[in-house]
Amino acid sequence: MEILNVVIISLVILFLMQRLLPTKGVRQISVAELKKELQDKNKQFVDVRAPGEYKGNHIRTFKNIPLHELTQKANGLSKEEEVVVICQSGMRSKKASKVLKKLGFQKVTNVKGGMSAWN
Repeated sequence: MEILNVVIISLVILFLMQRLLPTKGVRQISVAELKKELQDKNKQFVDVRAPGEYKGNHIRTFKNIPLHELTQKANGLSKEEEVVVICQSGMRSKKASKVLKKLGFQKVTNVKGGMSAWN
């Protein structure tokens, strides 16, 4: 019984670490750093929030591709250029960063804190 408890606790810890730790190979930036990078024409800016959230408030240079559509619409992005991803809090953009890495995008950046930190 004690071994089972250790295994369950280990799995819970592993699950939490995967959810909370940054994705390997994904650059993490703050909104302050993002403000310096918005003028870079060699970067692609993607907002993965739902269309209603995007319409309510967004950063002009960001294109809206909701997270649930990202896999299908990623072919509209260049794998040669860096992709900067934002959402409301940073959780969906973190998931989006993982998706993009799995699809072969080399340069992926996640905006920590998302639009909540921007405002």
